[in-house]
Parts: sequence; C-alpha cells; structure tokens
Amino acid sequence: MVITYYAVIKEKIPSNKHSRYCLNRRIQDTFLTDNKLNIMVLNCGQPLPLLSHTDVPARVLENYILTGYRFPNYSLRDCLLSAIRPTNETGNFWTHFLPLFIFFYYFVEVFDWEGAPHGAAPFFYPLWNYFIGVFCLLMASSMAHLLNSMSLVVREVCFFVDYGTISSYTVGSSLAYYYYIHPRAGIKHTEGQNGYHMDTKIEPASLISFYVIPDFCVFFETLYIPAACVVAIFCVLSCCNTRHRWRRHRYVIRTFVFLLPFLISSTPVFYRLLTRSPYSATSSSFETSTSTAGFFYRHCFWLLVSAVFNISKFPERLFPGSFDIWGHSHQWFHCCTFLSILDELNMIKTEVRAILLSQTLLLPPAILSRLPGPTIASTYGVMLLLQTTIVSIIVWFSWHANRIYGPERDELAKEHSKKPLKGH
Repeated sequence: MVITYYAVIKEKIPSNKHSRYCLNRRIQDTFLTDNKLNIMVLNCGQPLPLLSHTDVPARVLENYILTGYRFPNYSLRDCLLSAIRPTNETGNFWTHFLPLFIFFYYFVEVFDWEGAPHGAAPFFYPLWNYFIGVFCLLMASSMAHLLNSMSLVVREVCFFVDYGTISSYTVGSSLAYYYYIHPRAGIKHTEGQNGYHMDTKIEPASLISFYVIPDFCVFFETLYIPAACVVAIFCVLSCCNTRHRWRRHRYVIRTFVFLLPFLISSTPVFYRLLTRSPYSATSSSFETSTSTAGFFYRHCFWLLVSAVFNISKFPERLFPGSFDIWGHSHQWFHCCTFLSILDELNMIKTEVRAILLSQTLLLPPAILSRLPGPTIASTYGVMLLLQTTIVSIIVWFSWHANRIYGPERDELAKEHSKKPLKGH
C-alpha cells in the first residue's frame, strides 16, 4: 500500500483504535474517489503500511533504498512491534541488538580466569569502562534504528545519541588500552581485600628494556587520555552537524571523522607492534601476548570493510530495490563493526591475561615505575565527565532540531484538531 504522507493526510496517526479506524476509512475513501491509486483497506489493529521512497519525507530517505519505509509518526508500540516485522530498519536493529548478548558472553570469561581478582577490584575498572562504552554503542544504535520513525525530531535525537555513544566507546577503548597495553602497563597492586598482588622484581642493569622512549612517555602519561576525550567530543560535534550540513557527503565525513579517534586510541598498540615486548621472552606472558598483533590486524580489517560498506552503499547501489529489507550495506556495516569490536575485546583480554600471568616484567621499578593503578576518578570519573559533555552537545543539537521540525509537527497536530473525524 502506498500513502503519501504530506499530500494525503498530513495528520498524526491517532493512538486509539476508534480514531485510527476512522482515519483509515477516510484515507480509503480519498483514494477510491480519486481513482489514482488502489489501496488495501487498513483494518484496526493491523500494522501500519510500509511506503516507497516517493511517499516519505526526503529527510528519511536512504540512498538506493526504494521500499520498506515505515509510516511517519509511529507510536512507541508500533515501533517496538516493527522489530519483528520486515522493514528496511529491521535488520539494522537486530544486527546490533543480538551482538549485545554475544559480547557479554565473551566479556565475562575474564572474571573466571585463574589468578584474576574479584570483578569489582580496581584492576578491572578500565575493563568495565570498556564494557560500558560497547554496551551503550550497541544499545543506542539498535534503539535508534527501532524508534526513529516516531517523528522527525525523535529521529534526529536518536542519531545524535548514536554518535555520542560511538565517541564514548572510543574513550572506553582508550582507557583499556592505557592500563592494559600501555608501554608501561603491568598494573602494580598491593595486597588488598581480594588478595591480589603483582610482584615486579628489579632486573640487572644489562637487562633494562629500552621499550619506552622518553618522548613517548610524556605523551602517554599526560596527553593520551585527554587527547582521546577531546577527539571524541570533536567527533560528536562533526557527526551531529552532518545531519544539517554537508549531507551529500555525510557518510564519507562520518566515516573519516571516526578514523581520528581510532588512530589516537590505538597509539599504545602501534607502539607495541613497532617495539619489543615488555615481557621476558621466556615468560608465559610473552607467549600469551603474541596473539595481540593478530587480533589487532583483524580488528583493523573489519573496520576497513565496514567503512567500505558505509561509503560505497554496496550492494544496493548495484541493484536498487533488491536489498531494501535484508542485505543492504548498513546491515553489513553493523556486522563488520561488531566483528571488529569482538577482535578488539579478544586483544584486550589477551593483554589482561598476560598481566595476570606476569610476575617479572622487563621494566624495572627503580628505573621506570609502573603506571599508578586505576582509580574511580581516573576511569569512571573520566567517562562521567565525557558523558556529561556529550549529553550537553546532544541536548543543544536536539533543541536546534526541534526548532526546525517542531513547527511542522505542531502544525500537523493543529490541523488534526480542526478536522475531527466522524465515526463509521
């Protein structure tokens, strides 16, 4: 069924069944009288019609997606029910909602490892912040795709939140990298209530590692986390702006904008790959950490593939209309993004295990002391400050979006109130 939103009804779909029935009858009579389109009668309680690209506001159009668009102004109930109804957003929802459970399954394995402290121990603060970042990213993305048809204003807000959680995820990754893959990682713990202790004996001078270059120490110690936060904020601002400016190249801009936080947050990994390992070649930690490079290369590969899908709009570019419901580029983009996150999780877990296994590191405390252990302020505090800033940005852009689309929404509601529908 095809119903032109602006040209035909210009009214918000009522939430109660009787009014909806009356509106359906009115729509039916309009089109049957006009004799231009044949439509099916909309019965009460039936799903709202899906539309083609010619029958929805230009704001919601996706390149090369011709059908399967949801009716504007869905109620919350209609949005939730659309998760099990084939639309052009159904796959987008499930390709980030289901991975939540897969990620959680692999994440909790760490806490059952031999020698691991209690899950609430400070050692795991960075890991929990990483979990928060990934959880918010996957949940916000899936909900944005599920709920964005409630109104144009809600649609804008949904994707502003989506961009914000992507930035939060990059800082969560940076915190995990800082404490587990940092050039001076090997978090020093003293005997505490959980009974966890890491000993780092002093090596002879001949064995002192030149693993850490002083110039890089300055960056890692003083600039790495602040730089990750500043770049994350820049990304939120840039991506939110693409919803009002530079729309023709919005996918390219969003893709390359998030290349910058990847480069900044991955600095410890680049350093690890370009220099020697901080672990003794005869230690079990060294053997464990050798798989870090493989996981990181796969992480980069999946990010590259996801970027290609996001920019190229393949395969729907080649066959417009053939992949409207299943198999279009954004679904593949979601899948590849999650595979990259999964390899990143495996990389972080590998370094966590290496630290837990290490009793003797090549970085003598007398020469180059360990990183100070993670604290609530240096992990959760950083994320809270970042989230507060990002929420402020989202509120500002949402207010701006409401100024643009709010009058249109109010006008539709006003017209609806002036034209009461008769029951049949």
